[in-house]
Amino acid sequence: MSKPDFNVHKFYANENFPFPAVEYLRAHGHDVLTTKESGHSNRDTPDSEVLEYAISQERAVVTFNRRDFVRLHKAISGDHAGMIVCTEDRDYESLAERIHFQVKQLSSLSKQLIRIDRSNN
Repeated sequence: MSKPDFNVHKFYANENFPFPAVEYLRAHGHDVLTTKESGHSNRDTPDSEVLEYAISQERAVVTFNRRDFVRLHKAISGDHAGMIVCTEDRDYESLAERIHFQVKQLSSLSKQLIRIDRSNN
């Protein structure tokens, strides 16, 4: 049995992260849980609670809320399952590709803060 050329990661998509990008990440084999699927949408949940839930599920948060999650990363000394903070981009396929490219070489996202910037195309 051949090993895939990437590692499957578990993500928790924050409420502001677009569902089409979630679908593209899933197409790459990643396990993505959304706030809606977890029953946590439309609640104005504080970012700290979003992160707490992601930690409890051993999932890396994927979000457009860069500033607050970078602050949380620093505040908790990186003790989490990972954070992927993205610049907003309506090219959801390209966004998912950039995320996939960044994480595919990592065996673990634990304690990682990964910044994904908008494509220049």
